[in-house]
Amino acid sequence: MSPEDALAALQAEANPARGEEMRRYHKAERVYLGLSNPQINALAQSWREALDVPGRVALADALWQSDIFEARLAAAKLLTQARLRPDDQAAWALIASWTPDFDSWAIADHASMAAQKRLIADPTRLDEVETWLASDHLWTRRAALVSTLPWTKQNHPKPEELAARDRILGWAATLVPDQRWFIQKAIGWWLRDLSKHDPDRTRTFIEAHGDAMKPFSVKEALRLLKKSDGAA
Repeated sequence: MSPEDALAALQAEANPARGEEMRRYHKAERVYLGLSNPQINALAQSWREALDVPGRVALADALWQSDIFEARLAAAKLLTQARLRPDDQAAWALIASWTPDFDSWAIADHASMAAQKRLIADPTRLDEVETWLASDHLWTRRAALVSTLPWTKQNHPKPEELAARDRILGWAATLVPDQRWFIQKAIGWWLRDLSKHDPDRTRTFIEAHGDAMKPFSVKEALRLLKKSDGAA
């Protein structure tokens, strides 16, 4: 599967009217073909099945560089797998290299989903994610939390998983003074997901930092806890 063939397959399913609607919605200037997520999923899955890992990495790189909205989503989907055999550094390095290009939530979130899989495969990569906090780029800073959402989900974390959870909560605390909406939303999102599995840590974080957070972020963080407290 060459990059030219992959782009042609995406373009063959283009819906220009829908693409224009998407361009207005996402507010980032690039080509939007107007494909749905199921359409992109189907193409990306067929490419994954046809290519080995180096081939997927090469195709993902080319698709991302096209700067077409659906091509960037497909690039992320090509690398969104729990296991890559081999799980070589090239896939992670490519995903990490994309962060400065993030300029909309949809592209950032798809790429962050790919990052989640590679971080679970090798948690030592959290060391690199931590460097993203020093960036002044909104989407890179946000990706430090969105890419680490899997650490909110363990009901019975192993000691190393609990240490990683506390480490990332420290990152969230570092981000609290950043009052930009998408940063505050990401903090609330991380804590909301954590509250389903570790309500005590969620409450402790809000007690320590809630006064410095945006009210909507605190509300999001506590939303599920308030429902469960009400049910109790």
